[in-house]
Amino acid sequence: MKVVQSNIKHLRGLKGFSQERFADELGWSRSMVGSYEEGRSEPPIDRLIELSNYFDIPIDILVKNDLRGANDTSFIEVGNKRILFPITVNDTDEDLIEIVPAKASAGYLQGYSDPEYIEQLQKIKLPFLPTGTHRAFPISGDSMLPVKSGAFIVARFIDNIDDVKNGKTYIVLTKQDGLVYKRVYNKVKEKHYLELHSDNKAYTPYNVKIEDVIELWEFTCCINTQEYSKDELKLSSIMSMLQELNVELKSIKDLEKGLY
Repeated sequence: MKVVQSNIKHLRGLKGFSQERFADELGWSRSMVGSYEEGRSEPPIDRLIELSNYFDIPIDILVKNDLRGANDTSFIEVGNKRILFPITVNDTDEDLIEIVPAKASAGYLQGYSDPEYIEQLQKIKLPFLPTGTHRAFPISGDSMLPVKSGAFIVARFIDNIDDVKNGKTYIVLTKQDGLVYKRVYNKVKEKHYLELHSDNKAYTPYNVKIEDVIELWEFTCCINTQEYSKDELKLSSIMSMLQELNVELKSIKDLEKGLY
């Protein structure tokens, strides 16, 4: 039996649907469902797209990975990777994001793979977010000023280490340290680790072996709960960003001088 055939049958079973009910859900015929599940025919691309949309599962996962070990369509283990899907919605079917409260952050290392733990998290709607699975994480300490204790970092789930962009900030879940928020440099290809930096230079950078990284979440936005003083802003990476901007502005001025 090909992977996609077993996946269709298993995912239908997770929904508790008969072949007839499943066919009704998708607008197919019952014989079509039976034919795909029994391997008498293969679903064409338009049917795969319909399955992908219905289950919120990428097509390549449907056709390449055996999903029979999954017991929940919103949380699927593929090898040693976790694939998350933004299927938590409100009454109007709008995507919501989970908030990891400060009091529960210590338990995230144990609960990240437990659907019941994730389900009990409070949820909010942020309509401006780009596509992808997002979660809000609490920040403690002063290592990433101007982000202060009490703020929340909203971040997008990254399922491929190759997508890590040098110098960008990420929520990193590791076996040793649990949740940390750091500026990350990808050294995986040459040295098999990530290099984690704090924006507060009082903290020393350190390395995390790739096998110790459990989850990566790319910064999307920050929800601040406090105002910031001028001195606190001076400690931040905002200064370096402004310096880069000044370089760009100077280049524009030089270009304008050349034009006029």
